[in-house]
Amino acid sequence: MKESRTIMIVAGEASGDTHAAKLVNALCEAEPDTKMTFFGSAGPKMRAAGVEATVVADELSVVGLAEIGRVLPMFLRAFRALTRAAVERKPDVVVLVDFPDFNLKLAKSLKKKGFVVVYYISPQIWAWRKYRISVIRKYVDLMIAILPFEKDWYETNDVSHVEYVGSPLAMEVHANVSKVDFCRKHDLIADRPIVALLPGSRRKEIVRILPVMLDAAAKMSEKSFETQFIIPLATNQYDVDVEQAIIAARLRGIKMPGTLRILENETYDALNASDAAAVTSGTATLEAGIIGTPMAIVYKSSALNYLLLKPLISVAHYGLINLIAGKRIANELIQGDFTATTLSSELLRLLEPAANTEMRASLKAAADTLGHGGASKRAAEAIIKLIDSKIRTAC
Repeated sequence: MKESRTIMIVAGEASGDTHAAKLVNALCEAEPDTKMTFFGSAGPKMRAAGVEATVVADELSVVGLAEIGRVLPMFLRAFRALTRAAVERKPDVVVLVDFPDFNLKLAKSLKKKGFVVVYYISPQIWAWRKYRISVIRKYVDLMIAILPFEKDWYETNDVSHVEYVGSPLAMEVHANVSKVDFCRKHDLIADRPIVALLPGSRRKEIVRILPVMLDAAAKMSEKSFETQFIIPLATNQYDVDVEQAIIAARLRGIKMPGTLRILENETYDALNASDAAAVTSGTATLEAGIIGTPMAIVYKSSALNYLLLKPLISVAHYGLINLIAGKRIANELIQGDFTATTLSSELLRLLEPAANTEMRASLKAAADTLGHGGASKRAAEAIIKLIDSKIRTAC
C-alpha cells in the first residue's frame, strides 16, 4: 500500500463543494492507513473536510457567459494559481468536480502537462454544448457519471472511459426532523399549506428569480391566505440579497404573505415539510424530487444570456428530475413563461390533493432510478483504482 497520496481537487459552486467534500471523506475512508493530502479550489465544506484552499471557491460561482466575461480576471488568477500549484506539488491525480466552464479548460491544460485527470459529476453536454465532448475524449482519463443515462450516452458518442456510480444525493438527501418538529421550530402551523421558494444558490439567480417568486406568493395569499411561505437558503451568504428583494417588493406595493420565513442550512427539512415548492432549475430540482416535494421548476437569466445559450440547448427538459424521468413530471416555467401569474397558478394547482398525490408518486418512481446510496464511496474506489493502475504502468 502506498503510504501517502496527494490529490488535487477543484470545485467552484455550492453543489460541487458538497459533492467534493463527500468524495474527500470517502477517499479517506477507503484508505484509512494512507496519509491523504488534498489541495485545490475549495469551498467551505471542502475546507472543513481538510482540503487546503489554493483557491477559495466561494466567489467563483457566476451565471452565464456575460457574467463570466465580467469576472474573467478573477478566473484567470485562479486558473494560474491552480496550474502553478499542480506543477509544484505534483499530485497523484487531479479531480475536477462539475464547474465545466472552468474545469474543462483546466483539464486540457493539466493533461498536457502530464497529470492524470478525473472528472466527477459530468458536465451536462448531453443537454447543451455537445461539442465539449472532444475535450473529454482527449483530456480526461476517467469520467465519473452520476445520472443513469450518462454512461450509455457517452459510449454512444465514442467515450469509453466512463464509470457510473449513481447519484451522491440518492439516500443522502433526507430530512433530519419531522414536519411537526420543523413547524414547531419555525412557528409554522403544520396543518396549513406550506410552500417553499428556492431561488437558487448564486447571487445572480436570487436577484432575478426571487422577486418573481415573491410576487407569486403575494398572489397566492390573495386566494389562499392560510398558505405559509419559507425561503430555504444553503448558507447565510445571500441573506442581504433576500432581505433586499423583500423590501423592494414592498416598495413596489406588493403585500407580502402573513407568514414568510427565511431559513439557513435546513433545505432538506424545509422541502420535507412543504406541500409544494418553486425550485430554481439545477441540483435543487433533483433534491426536491428525491424528497418527493411537488414542485414547479423555474429559471430566468438575463436576456443576453438566454439569447446566447438557448440555441445550444438540445434536450426536451430543463429540470434534472424531468430528464431522469424521461418525461415532464414537474412543469417548467422558463424565461418568459416564468411570471408571478403562471407560478402562482401552478403552485395553487399543486396544493390540490389529487395533483399533489400524483406528482409525489411520479417523483418517487424517478428518484428510485438513481441507485441506493454509496455513490461517493464508489467514486473514491474508481479514483484509487485509476491511480494504482497509472503507478503500475509507470513502473
